[in-house]
Amino acid sequence: MDQKDPIAAAPDYTGPELCRMEAHQVVALLKKGEVSPEELLDAAFQRIAEVEPAINAMPTLCEERARAAAKEVAANGRRNGGEPGWLGGLPIGVKDLTPVKGVRTTFGTIAYKDFIPDESDPLVEKLEAHGGIVVGKTNTPEMGAGANTFNAVFGMTRNPWDTRKSVGGSSGGAAAGLATGETWLSHGSDLGGSLRTPAAYCGIVGLRPTPGRAGGGSPTNAFSMESVQGSMARTVMDTALFLDAMAGFDPRQMLSLEAPREPFQEAVRRATPKVRIAYAPDQGGLAPVENEIDEVMRSALAKAAKNGATVEEACPDLSGLYETYVTLRAMVMGAGTGRSPEHVRKHFKRTLAENIGLGETLTPSRIYDAHIHRSVLYDRMRVFLETYDVLACAVVGLEPTLVEQEYPSAVAGEPVADYVDWLRFSFLATTTALPALSLPAGFTRSGMPVGIQLIGPPRGEAKLLAVAKAIEDAVGFRGRVPIDPRPVGRNG
Repeated sequence: MDQKDPIAAAPDYTGPELCRMEAHQVVALLKKGEVSPEELLDAAFQRIAEVEPAINAMPTLCEERARAAAKEVAANGRRNGGEPGWLGGLPIGVKDLTPVKGVRTTFGTIAYKDFIPDESDPLVEKLEAHGGIVVGKTNTPEMGAGANTFNAVFGMTRNPWDTRKSVGGSSGGAAAGLATGETWLSHGSDLGGSLRTPAAYCGIVGLRPTPGRAGGGSPTNAFSMESVQGSMARTVMDTALFLDAMAGFDPRQMLSLEAPREPFQEAVRRATPKVRIAYAPDQGGLAPVENEIDEVMRSALAKAAKNGATVEEACPDLSGLYETYVTLRAMVMGAGTGRSPEHVRKHFKRTLAENIGLGETLTPSRIYDAHIHRSVLYDRMRVFLETYDVLACAVVGLEPTLVEQEYPSAVAGEPVADYVDWLRFSFLATTTALPALSLPAGFTRSGMPVGIQLIGPPRGEAKLLAVAKAIEDAVGFRGRVPIDPRPVGRNG
């Protein structure tokens, strides 16, 4: 691109030095006893106090609970310390769609504004057993619906690169908190880009894993594989660390998978620059992409190619994907959020109510077609990814809009029909149950981060993370976050 290289510029950051460090580095210090969980909590809560007025990323804190947990970790030592996902007392954030025992969990909707669960989600229990300390709940749109993080309980979360703009969603609070140094790792979830979009918009890494890799479905929709939980971090290695902490079978979560024999972190350590990448910026015309976003992605891939990667423009046949995804999503909404009691549903925003309404009116024929086409699309991708390590494409087709705008009216000159339509970039991985990752690739001319989406082979998180590490090394984005919130977007 014809611009100064903002990746090379030092970020403005005035928080505690501990918060600037990468998660795996801090965990190493914890293991050696060179820093304590209590010191990390001091740093995290200091940073939260500094940036929350500007971004509103973590509106619910649980400091007393976190301090008690830190003492327990210190007293019990390395209870699970030999496991690859051991966090050793590292503070983490949990999205406000996922219950944490004794901590207000609102799901971003008025009916649950004072709800305090008696039990944690099994994934939260696993993270805490691995030494993760929950410091608070990160903001999300109502019931996680929508790619702009706002709700009637806590209001809007703002993008730290330009606080006038959207952070994306629905894991927007998690991404903004990571980008500013509130936590070192943060939990997210993803149905239609809910984890990938905010990662791209905030300049951090977001991994949507294979269904079951990081826990399973909700207790009332345990066999649904469309919405998954995943790891969000500032670097690829930290993302792998968090995924190692999440992985493992739990009989309460039917879809959950056994942890792999080799840690995901090891795959990152062994990463080689000689990777095979297929590039399809708009997924064969499915998802419009503005020229500037394409330019940034091409620049990142060119750097990877210079380091030894093979990059080719190629895309499998994705015909039928749009209709298939929209139907599957409607089924999830109808069978999940749509089964909420009337006293809850009456508060839902219009776009959420409309999406539920579609799920309640699906015909059997449309449902059957979706399942058939899903199988066809999976097989096309499986075969395609026998030739390439990953399919690279846009995470989202344009830079963030103003935070007051729920969703853009057009992408690359093409009108957007509704709040799901502009998220076409996210449909492929969700529909085919393939792991996908959003990786920082560069900046727009206005100074906003751009992510590139990498979609990996079946249950191929290890390969996906290794390719991401190769591109991360080539692009040189590490060290660009955390930042201080900025009132106006600018380079450098």
